[in-house]
Order: sequence, then structure tokens, then C-alpha cells
Amino acid sequence: MTARVLVADRKRDIITRDCMIGARPLEHFAMKLTRRTLIRATAAGLAAPALGTVGAAPFARPASAQTEQPAWKHGLSLFGDVKYPPGFKHFDYVNPAAPQGGMVRLSGFGTFDNFSEVVALVKGSLAMGTNLFNETLMTGALDEISTEYGLLAEAAHHPADHSSVTYRLNAAARWHDGMPVTVDDVIYSFNVMKENRPDLAAYYRHVVKAEKTGEREITFTFDGAGNRELPSIVGQLTVLPKHWWQGTDKNGKKRDVTQTTLEPPLGSGPYRVKEFSPGRSIVYEQVENYWGKNLNVNVGTNNFKEIRFEYYRDPTVTLEAFKGDRIDWRTENSAKDWATAYDFPALREKKVVKEEFPIRSFGIMQAFAFNIRRAKFQDPRLRRAFNFALDFNEMNRQLFFGQYQRIDSYFYGTALACSGVPQGQELEILQAVKDKVPPELFSKPYTNPTGGNQQAVRNNLREALKLLREAGYEVKNTKLVNGKTGEPLQVEMLIVQPAFERVMLFYKSYLQRLGIGVSVRLVDSAQYENRLRQWDFDITVASWGESLSPGNEQRGYWGSKAADQPGSRNLVGIKNPAVDTLIERIVYAKNRAELVAATHALDRVLLWNNYVVPQWSYPFQRTARWDRFGHPDKMPEYGSAAFPTIWWWDKEKAAKAPRRS
Repeated sequence: MTARVLVADRKRDIITRDCMIGARPLEHFAMKLTRRTLIRATAAGLAAPALGTVGAAPFARPASAQTEQPAWKHGLSLFGDVKYPPGFKHFDYVNPAAPQGGMVRLSGFGTFDNFSEVVALVKGSLAMGTNLFNETLMTGALDEISTEYGLLAEAAHHPADHSSVTYRLNAAARWHDGMPVTVDDVIYSFNVMKENRPDLAAYYRHVVKAEKTGEREITFTFDGAGNRELPSIVGQLTVLPKHWWQGTDKNGKKRDVTQTTLEPPLGSGPYRVKEFSPGRSIVYEQVENYWGKNLNVNVGTNNFKEIRFEYYRDPTVTLEAFKGDRIDWRTENSAKDWATAYDFPALREKKVVKEEFPIRSFGIMQAFAFNIRRAKFQDPRLRRAFNFALDFNEMNRQLFFGQYQRIDSYFYGTALACSGVPQGQELEILQAVKDKVPPELFSKPYTNPTGGNQQAVRNNLREALKLLREAGYEVKNTKLVNGKTGEPLQVEMLIVQPAFERVMLFYKSYLQRLGIGVSVRLVDSAQYENRLRQWDFDITVASWGESLSPGNEQRGYWGSKAADQPGSRNLVGIKNPAVDTLIERIVYAKNRAELVAATHALDRVLLWNNYVVPQWSYPFQRTARWDRFGHPDKMPEYGSAAFPTIWWWDKEKAAKAPRRS
């Protein structure tokens, strides 16, 4: 199994959903695609008029002002032009005539007690589907890398030095109560998100202010020039209705944006909350008069009349619910279940379809993550010893039916993964931090130990003991103890899913052969998230989704400042000046070649510091569905299954596989 987390289809959503789930050890990154993809970008897009099939005429400016500012663009891209021209009708991968209607039933994990994204990382458990009623300024295409097109904003422009960006709102954009989406809403949203979300505080740390600069225009000013992705990632901002959040609820109580809420917030998106049972289920319904229904970025999407999430606390129960026709769609995160658990009548009768969709849109580091804030994990030799103790080959054979491959990069599955020894521009970049990185990385490729047979395991455990002795440990009475203090080395492995317990117990047996005391602690999702927020763990299973254009989010993943921010994705607690330097080199890369070289360098330094024990991955999204749905003939290259975003209810198929009453 893998620990990939549920992610949405844009770059910030990879970060955001990764955080919101608390790195729960699900087995695979199930692409929960709605409107946006990976994205991060900056501004080299086409000079173009405003985008959109809905909206008023562009805001008029004096001729002198028009000549002084860059041209408005309907789309932004980090490097190069955007694929779709001004006035495009719809994305190539959608069915513009997709039928509307029907209901799809999906599953949630754990529980929920909050509908507000503002405090999602620091309080409560966020409900699934909030992106169905919340919208952003821009949205991504599932067949492009690092490109955004107008959603709440119809156009944008920025200076050549990327020192600011201005967005122009679509005049037709409306909240569900009929009020227009305003500049004040955007400014309010930026401020409350940055103040209350540690991930966005890091993501937008170089955005110093947001101000109104026109009738429907907002300008975001940065603290310096040269950060090519800032103009685009500002467009990923979730916009909230200021008048609603500063108002009162039905009981006359003033709302507090800094607290969790089970009052469904006012939104602007294609769906609204129809009904819910706290911690158990949520039903979203289409908004009939949704303002953006005919926008080109929305054509062929949001086709279901209702989307329902049923929550289950146990993956085994969830699978049985699927078999019992209580759920329509399942992303399978267990290699064992994928191989053995789907032999049931509906599959044999072809009422249920198993299908794998290739994952091309992001990379992954999934690992046993150390909390190096704790003294016992601060020596990289000890951390490397834990890698030698993992017999992945045998684990893959016994537990995973040989389905997985070992991860050997923080950007595994992409061209951003380092390989061999550093050369060319990567070598030049690493020379600048030569005195701050492990010297071996210049002369040897990073590799994980290989097991799979008794001799290899014995050799690996001998190497692990050698490293542990070098780190100051020795074996006394079959226990590994600190040579100076005599304190036994004991670790707690923190998990949230019962299905992962067998993995931990397998690993535990090898660590115990080294004399390490190991306990496996299974907790519920709320306790798990709280413990991670407080850095209260020794080792846990974590995953970091990586877009194809990394940038500012790397600060939140590995940067020194994020190490002390509760709720950040720097779970490991990395404070490394070389890592900080390389992150900045990525953020300020001047072209794609430099971005790739700097990412290779960062990858290599992270690997050679042995901050984690890499786990395993699978290049496909495993899915099972009751055969009641249709999808476009050509699926988007970077969308995986893209369910339910571009799918629809197929009446003919549904008639052959009617739902059980």
C-alpha cells in the first residue's frame, strides 16, 4: 500500500489537500479533480483580451494608462505560451454536450466537523467537497502544465519583472445569494487566509499587500522582483464572501472566521450544501442559476445534479459498502484488496468496472518520516540505518503482490527526479552549497538498500548496526542503547488507518533484530491530526505531492521557517541552510532548464540527508465503479480519472445496473 493522500487538481490543492488530510496513510494519491490542475505559474501567457463567455465589457481606462501597463491576458503560464487562445469554447478533453443530472455517491474517510477552509489545517476536520462551493480567481486545465485561465477573474496582467499582478473580476460573478463578487471579497479572503493558514502564510509570504486599483481590479504587490510563479499562484486564492463571514447566523450570533463551523458557508461555485449529518454524510446539489455555468472553463464539467459523500471510519467497511452498492465509485488504495477483494457477482456480471488510469500530473515522496526535532533522530547515520532495516523487496512480495516500486526521489515519477551524479547546471548549483551538504552526493548516486533474500537482509542489518555504532549506540543485553547515557532506543510509529498496521508490524520485526524497541500506535483521525499539528510523534507515514513546476510550496515542505509552524507540511522539522538556498533557487528560476536543475539539486540534498525512509509507489490510479457513468473518449493527460469532474450520469448504462433500493 502507499500513503498517497487525496489531492485536488491544481498545484496549491496538492499542497492544501495533502495538509488537510494530515498525511493520512491512504494508499494512493486519488486525483479528486474538480476544476484545476497542479499549477503554479507566472506570467508569460498570451497578450489577450478578457476571457469568458459570460461577463461585461472590459473596464475602460484612459489611453495614457493603457499604454503604461502590460496587456491583459486571459491565461497565465510559468514558462511559455498557454495552449488555449482567447475566446476558446471549452477544454479539448470535455464533452460539451455531456448530459446533466443524476447523483453520484462517494466515500469519505474518518469524520468531519468543519466547512471552513480558513482554519482547516489548525482546527477540526474539514468536510470533503468544499471546493464544490468555493471558487478561485483562476483555474487550471488538465491537459497543460502550470497554466491557469480565468474563473472569478476574467483577465490578469503583470509587469515583466513579476513584481506584482493585477486581476480583473468577471462582472457576472455572483454569490449564491445574488450579491456580486467584489474586490473587497478578494482582499478580505487574502488577509484571512494568510493570517490563519500556516501553509498559505508560507505560500504567499512574499505578497505584501492586496489593494483595489480599479472598478473590478485587485493588485497584489510582492516584496521583490523575479519570482516568476507569484502572479499565478495568487490566482489560486479561494475567494470568500466578506459580507457573509462578517454577518450573523440564523440565531443572530456573529460569525467568527477563525473558528470551525458546521453552518454551510455561502459560496459562488456550481454546488451548494443541500443537507448533511455531522461526521456522517454530506449532499451537495447543483446551483440552478450558477453564474459561471457557461464559462468556457466550466463547459462539460459539473454534470451531476447531486454529489453525496458518505463517511466511513474503516476502509474494510468502505469496501463492503461499495460492494453493497452504497457507493458508486472507489479509488482503491490497497494492493492486497485490488488483487483479491473484487471477486464478487457484480464484477463478474460486468455491472462493476475495474480500471486503472495513468498518473502523469505530479510526483510523490511517500515515506516513514522522522521527527528530527527529537534528539534521537538528529543523526543522519541513525536515520540511514532505519533504511537498511527495511526489506522492501520481501514486503512487496508478501503484502503487496509485487505491485509496487521503491521510491528513490522526492519527485518520484517525474523528470524532476535526480539521477546518477550531478552534472552541468545542477553541479554548478550544488557547488554553491558544497560546504553544507554531504560530500558523497557529488560522487555517488543515491540508492536505497536492496533486500529480498536472507543474505541481503543479513548484510543490510550489519550495515545498519555499523551506522548505529558510528552514531553512538551499542547493543547491551540484546537492546540498542545510547553509549553515553545507556538509554534504550525506543520509537513509536504513529498511524491512523488499521490497514497500515500490518506494514508497521512487518517493519517492526526487522528493527527489533537491531535491538530497537518499537511500538505501533493506532489512533483515530482527529487525534492523529492533532498530534501532527503539535509535532507529537516519533515516526509517521507521510506523503508530499509534487507538481511538475515546483516553487513556493517547497518552503512549506522543507524550509526552516516552516519547521516551527504548527500545521505546516515540514513534518520532519528540517532546518538546513543548504535546503533553504536551493528552494530559493527553484523559486527564482529564470527558465525551465534552471528550474529542473535546481530541483534536481534539492532532491539530491534531501535524499542524502536521510530525513525519511522512502516507501513505494504505483504509477496508476486504481478505480472501481458501478457502470452507470460516461466519460469523454479522450481523457486529459494530467487528469488521471478526473472523476467526477468531467464524467456524467449515463441513463442507458444505469438501466443495466440499477441501484439497489
